[in-house]
Amino acid sequence: MTTSFSPPARQVPLKTKLTVIAAVVLVAMLGGMATDIGSWYLSLVQPWWKPPDWAFAPAWTLIFACTAVSAIGAWHAASRERERFAIGIGFAMNAILNILWSVLFFKLQKPLWAAFEVFALWASIAWLMLRIRHINPSAARWLLPYLIWVSYAASINWGVVWLNPGDATQATPAGPAASAGHDSLPTKSESKP
Repeated sequence: MTTSFSPPARQVPLKTKLTVIAAVVLVAMLGGMATDIGSWYLSLVQPWWKPPDWAFAPAWTLIFACTAVSAIGAWHAASRERERFAIGIGFAMNAILNILWSVLFFKLQKPLWAAFEVFALWASIAWLMLRIRHINPSAARWLLPYLIWVSYAASINWGVVWLNPGDATQATPAGPAASAGHDSLPTKSESKP
């Protein structure tokens, strides 16, 4: 009778897990705080392929969970300090770009700016996948739902830009007094067929 012996797998330290989970929760909270589903957003003409607003929270929850699994797996698999530094910077840049998209689209009400920024967000996910696939292919695959969702979200963002040409390039201040200076821009009722 022969038995094969393989050394036990290294356990991911609890500190690493808690740090990644805290970072992911922080990014989710900051992105959520920047997301304002107010009258401006509700007045936008949306593309037909946009899911209902309630679907975004579960989708992002799943994506953030996958991202946390990926980050923990990549960090743990990295054997050199240089690899860990690059992975940490990559995930940090991705987090900044993720939050920035919400700020551009919702807070600043600049869908066109957000539509251009989403290319950088998408590239940061692709870069992470390419960077970590050689040290932990499974960790790279955990980012695939994120890449797919951002691709889909980018199409929605560009659809909003296309369907709302006035709102896509310029934020419309709220209130009747503020709209007095925008006489040259068509209103929603004028821009619809």
